[in-house]
Amino acid sequence: MQYLEKIFQPYGSIPENFIPQTAKFTSKYLINGKLGEWHGDLHQVISPIFTTEDEEHGHIVGAYPKMGTTEALAALEAAVKAYNHGYGEWPSMSIGERINCMKKFIFMMKQQREEIARLLMWEIGKSLTDSYKEFDRTIEYIKDTIEALKDLDRNSSRFTISEGILAQIRRAPLGVVLCMGPFNYPLNETFTTLIPALIMGNTILFKPPKLGVLLLTPLLNAFHEAFPAGVVNTIYGRGKEVITPIMESGKVDVLAFIGSSKVADLLKKEHPHPHRLKCVLGLDAKNPAIILKDADIDTAVKETLLGSLSFNGQRCTALKIIFVHESIVETYLKKLSEAVENLKIGLPWEDGVNITPLAEAGKPDYLAELISDAVSKGASIVNPNGGKRYKSLFFPAILRNVNDSMNIYREEQFGPVIPVVTFKNVNEPLNYVIGSNYGQQASIFGKDSGQIAHLIDILVNQVCRVNINAQCQRGPDIFPFTGRKDSAEGTLSVSDALRVFSIRTLVATKETDLNKSILTEIVKDNKSKFLNTDFIF
Repeated sequence: MQYLEKIFQPYGSIPENFIPQTAKFTSKYLINGKLGEWHGDLHQVISPIFTTEDEEHGHIVGAYPKMGTTEALAALEAAVKAYNHGYGEWPSMSIGERINCMKKFIFMMKQQREEIARLLMWEIGKSLTDSYKEFDRTIEYIKDTIEALKDLDRNSSRFTISEGILAQIRRAPLGVVLCMGPFNYPLNETFTTLIPALIMGNTILFKPPKLGVLLLTPLLNAFHEAFPAGVVNTIYGRGKEVITPIMESGKVDVLAFIGSSKVADLLKKEHPHPHRLKCVLGLDAKNPAIILKDADIDTAVKETLLGSLSFNGQRCTALKIIFVHESIVETYLKKLSEAVENLKIGLPWEDGVNITPLAEAGKPDYLAELISDAVSKGASIVNPNGGKRYKSLFFPAILRNVNDSMNIYREEQFGPVIPVVTFKNVNEPLNYVIGSNYGQQASIFGKDSGQIAHLIDILVNQVCRVNINAQCQRGPDIFPFTGRKDSAEGTLSVSDALRVFSIRTLVATKETDLNKSILTEIVKDNKSKFLNTDFIF
C-alpha cells in the first residue's frame, strides 16, 4: 500500500496550531500541594506519529519525571496526611464547599482545551475531532457529577424515623484512592474515577497511563489551585518502582483501575490487607455482535463499522467479534468491505480522518500475527487493503471464516481487525458468550421481536448491557457501566460512581425528647457538617 508511506510529513510542514506548546519537556509534578521541579532522569514520550525525519521511532513529543520509590511513598504519605483518618480539611468539608472547589477546577481546566487536544493527538494518535470530544465530554461529566451529588445530598438531607429510632443517613468518603486510567481515553476514563472519588471527600494518588502522560501537565496548576494540599498527588514512573511500594504499604483504601485484568490481579495481590481494599475496575472485554438473518444489513454494517473501528478499535467497548447468519453473510461482508475501504487513513489533524497511527509501538506486529494465525487456519482477508501497514499505520482488516481454533476468536485484539464468524443456529453465538471469560456488552441486530426478546433474556445474565440494532458503547454517562466475569468490578455512571467511592454512614438515636432536642440544636445552629438539613440548590 504505497500511499501509506506518503502520509507522514516533514515536521516543519505541520501547522503550528497542531503542535503541543507547553509540555515539550516537563519536569513538573504535584505532591503535597507543591508544584515541584524534577531534577532527576526523564522518560521520553515517543509519538505514534512519525515525521519524514524519524527513521526508527515516532517523533519525540517530550518527557516526564522518572520517579522512584522515594517519591511514590512521599506522594502516598501526602495523601494519607491530607485524609488524616477523615479529620483532614478535604474530607471534613461540606458538600457545598467541595463543589465550589470543583467548579474552580472546571474553570481552569477549560482554558487548557486546545493544548490537551494537541497532546491527545501526538501522544496516542487520536483524531483532533475525537480529542475535542473527549475533552468536552469530560467537562460535561464533571458538571453532571456535581448535579448528581447535589441530588444525592438533597435526598439525604432529611431524617428517618423507624421503630423508635431517629436517624440521618448520608455518605462518607473511604480514604486514600489510587487512580490509574487507560491510554485510549487517558483524560475521560481516568476522570470518571478520579472526579467522583475526589468530590466525595477522598484524597487521590494519580498515576497517568503509560501512554497519554503529558496531557496531565496543563492541568497540574488547576489541581494545585483548586484543592487543598495533599488532596491530589501525581506519580510518574515504572509500576514496579512506584505502584508496588504504594500497594505493599497497605495504606491505599481504594484501587480505581481501568486496564487489563492481569495487571489488576497483580495490584490486588500486592496489598497486605485485600479484604480492606475496595476495588473499582474496568477491565477486558470481547464484545460480540449477533447479526440475525432478518437484520437490516445497512444498519448492521453502519453500527458494526463504528463499533469495531472507532479510534482504531482501541476501546474496551468496541465490537471485537461479529457473528453473522449464513444466509446474509455474503451481502454483509460485501457492504462492510466497501465501507472499510472508503475509510480515510491519515494524520490526526486531517479533516475526515477515520484511521490514525496506532498508539502502542508493538501493536501493528501483534495484529499482523493474529491475522497470520487466522489465515493459516482457514480464515481469509475480505477487503483488498486489509492488514497493509507502514510503521504505526495499519489499515483495518476484515477476516471471514473465523473459528475457535484461531487466536483472534478469543483474544481481545484492541485494534482494527474485524473477525467475522458465520453461524447457522443462534445457539452458536450464545454459547460463545456463555463460555467467554468476559461479560461487558453485546449487540443484537434483527427485526423479530420474539427472537430478540429470547436473546435478551439469555444475554442479560451474561453481560451487563445488551444493545439492540446499535453498537456497544459506554454512554450516556447516566447509564450504569460495568461488566461480569473478568470485565469489571464495581459500577460506574455519574450517580453510581459517587456511591462506589463512598459508604453509607448514619447518625442514630432513640426518639426521646432529650435526643430530639440535641439534634434540633445541632441542625439549627449548623454545628455539624455531616448532620444537617441544608438543601443545596
